[in-house]
Amino acid sequence: MPDNVATTMDRPQTSPRGWKIAAEIALVFAVFCVQGAWPVPEVNEPNYLGKAIHFWNPAWAPHDFFLQTADTHWVFYFTFGWLSRWLSPTALAWFGRLLTWGLMAWAWRRLSFAVAPQRWLAPLTAALFLAMIQHGNMAGEWVVGGVEAKGFAFVLVFLALESLVGGRWNRTLALLGAASAFHVLVGGWATVAAGIVWILSGRERPPLRSLWPGLLGGLIFSLPGLIPALLLNRGTPAEMIRQANELYVYWRLPHHLDVWKFPLEQLVPFEFLCLLWLVVGRARPDEPGVRRLRMFVVAALAISLTGITLSLLSFWDRTIAASVLRFYWFRLADFALPLGLSLLGAGWIVQQRTLRPAVFRWAMTAAVALAGFHLTDCVVMRLFSQPPHLDRTFDFDAWATAGKWIAHPGKTPIFPRDSRADRLPDYAAWLDACDWAAHNTPPDATFLTPRMSQTFKWYAQRSEAGDWKEVPQDARGLVEWWRRMQDFHATGSPIPRERWFDSLDLAGAPRLRRLAVQYKIDYILTTVSDPPLPLPVAYTNKTYVIYRMNDKKANGK
Repeated sequence: MPDNVATTMDRPQTSPRGWKIAAEIALVFAVFCVQGAWPVPEVNEPNYLGKAIHFWNPAWAPHDFFLQTADTHWVFYFTFGWLSRWLSPTALAWFGRLLTWGLMAWAWRRLSFAVAPQRWLAPLTAALFLAMIQHGNMAGEWVVGGVEAKGFAFVLVFLALESLVGGRWNRTLALLGAASAFHVLVGGWATVAAGIVWILSGRERPPLRSLWPGLLGGLIFSLPGLIPALLLNRGTPAEMIRQANELYVYWRLPHHLDVWKFPLEQLVPFEFLCLLWLVVGRARPDEPGVRRLRMFVVAALAISLTGITLSLLSFWDRTIAASVLRFYWFRLADFALPLGLSLLGAGWIVQQRTLRPAVFRWAMTAAVALAGFHLTDCVVMRLFSQPPHLDRTFDFDAWATAGKWIAHPGKTPIFPRDSRADRLPDYAAWLDACDWAAHNTPPDATFLTPRMSQTFKWYAQRSEAGDWKEVPQDARGLVEWWRRMQDFHATGSPIPRERWFDSLDLAGAPRLRRLAVQYKIDYILTTVSDPPLPLPVAYTNKTYVIYRMNDKKANGK
């Protein structure tokens, strides 16, 4: 179908006034705020924003191992990171969140209206989308949350899907290229799915020669994200790349990449959504715009099924399997299936208003109840769940505490909100230790921190020798990261549950002294031990202790 042709679904007879559009966008924005407004920093904000800050100010945590590894999201660092020259990390995170959610709300409202041109429907479709992606994802994908590169990429994917529904193929391809610039995997897999839609469109697809402006523009737009990805392992030995792939897929990120390691509690809800899709996916009339969106979802599921098939290779050759599984085959389905269900399902419900009023009332009540419960659950989780709190699980204890608080207001305390980024005991003591490091150590000091810490740089603004969360993207950096994890935290035990020290102090003073010399570590931050290690104590509180390993660095502050 030519780009300038639209169906009645693509272009409704009447369009809402400007103030109504703005109000609807504001409601969608409010839904996104309820979903994503966790305390700063979110899980991925320390590493994404840390990279962005270091990109513009190399003197910030100058000797940090992760920050000195290869950069892959140059467009994000360049277009957003410059704000770090004037904003603190926390202010930068909140500004980025509000900016991302605002752009997403604008783009989502456009997409929702393109699929189901009904006023005030976009907030409902947004809440349904978030509920399904939160509780029905298979590989841990999310869309609305902390600020990082993929948030801006999803804005462009929303706009691209709006254009795809409207049959504007050249605009679709250009927008997907721009999405790939921010996040090559988010934009890249969406481009593959759009290509499958074009192939399956039959007589409706425009001739390939008419798409050269979109193909060329999309390619040009994607280059800032594509080139760093292609050059990531240039000159790296093949054996090191092989080792890095296996570490990445089977050791560090199997919960995203290896379907055989996905928890059953994630697989079952996703399979339920797939069954629901068999009903909802065919519920709407077979109009061109709806058909294209339906094919996009089917293409995403086909990509995921391909990933499952490729994962079978791990039973014969883990090396070959890791080389292909590292590309996140399941990410797009986690996103596209809830999107298709929410938009096509809500559109079908609206159509029942005149066709079957009783069905409309029942279905609309159910949809509003589901959306309302999800948003209420988000609020309950933030106010009443004890850290660490995970927004992808239903917290019965949080609801029980909320019930007690309602029954006895003022007698049941609301739990203090801590960052979700760390899984450490006594978070207040952790913050005190970071604050001491920020004010009492040289700016170029390097710390060895607990393996599961994720916010030390965020609060202390000092370099780390390495931690589990911040895994490099290039093969050289990844192999070196693994070597450091083994040196810093490995017990040497073959038993999986005993593979890592629970605390650095268990490694012993002689090993920590050797590590300090080998990796130029100035301070070690760990939990208090009894008896304390025979090392010079620079700071201690009830839970954490900082040992000084370099007297010259301390004296030169």
